[in-house]
Amino acid sequence: MWPGQQQPTGGTDPRQPNPYQRPGHHQADPYARQQPPPWQAPVAAAPAGDGGRRTKVIAVTAAAAVVLAATVTGAVLLGGGSDGGAAPGPATASASASPSALAPRNPRAGTGVRPTVPGWKAVVNADKGIAFDVPADWAPQSPDWVSYVSEDTDPDDKPLVAMKAPAVLKEKWCSDDTDRDGHVDDTSLASAGSRGNNGAKSTEEIARTDSAAWVYGAYTQPDHKKVTAGPVTSFTTASGLTGSLATAQSSGVQRRHKCDSDGKATTFAFRTPDGGFASWSFVGAKGVKEEVPDAIVRRILATVRLVRTGDS
Repeated sequence: MWPGQQQPTGGTDPRQPNPYQRPGHHQADPYARQQPPPWQAPVAAAPAGDGGRRTKVIAVTAAAAVVLAATVTGAVLLGGGSDGGAAPGPATASASASPSALAPRNPRAGTGVRPTVPGWKAVVNADKGIAFDVPADWAPQSPDWVSYVSEDTDPDDKPLVAMKAPAVLKEKWCSDDTDRDGHVDDTSLASAGSRGNNGAKSTEEIARTDSAAWVYGAYTQPDHKKVTAGPVTSFTTASGLTGSLATAQSSGVQRRHKCDSDGKATTFAFRTPDGGFASWSFVGAKGVKEEVPDAIVRRILATVRLVRTGDS
């Protein structure tokens, strides 16, 4: 599955019912610390391939308490609070709902953050106090937007990995009706965002696991063997934020549909001021004409920083 994307009610695609609401089933979310009140989550456009191989997106309302459960090859990473890897509770899809109707806890949180690269845009995860910059042609999503990937065969659509308040490059980079249902699905070229990783054991673990999970979930599943992970190294951003960095990529993905391609991902994991863990990830198509150059990915990564996002 390409990086999953579903519009938040907290990883773009009004094409399918909300994956967390199955007909006739109203079960509690196993990852929520408390049962969230009813909320609507329009599905947003997703980057992606066939059937399930696409990124989902969810917009999470301020009232919903969500916690990300990222399960990859046996490692369970919990993202605290309403961060990017959160699996929302029961929801009802609504094609008419819009991000503007799903206001975050503080709509203005992070809006005063300026880019550090002239001509670029600042992207802010206000919940985690994480910011980074992207080139002008990228499109930052709403503060409560979460993109994620999950196993195609998982009936509960449990996230493997996710990112909150991401920025997306070329949201309609490729369009195709892969399941021949008469509805064209849009695939984006790349995205980047951040999340909390509370419950993880180390920044090295996060960097290695998340980068591989993005490539597997978005491009190669069900084949883990097509994912190649690079070594974990130390990295320091321009702001002095130090952590662990890892990359992953795929090779030999079967192009059964128009939008299928190989993919690549980069994850930078670091400690937060409160002693927890957080990370930033980039994921995008590889081996295509418009592929985002690694030099640009590193330049974006260098801008990752911690910022103050007050409630006033």
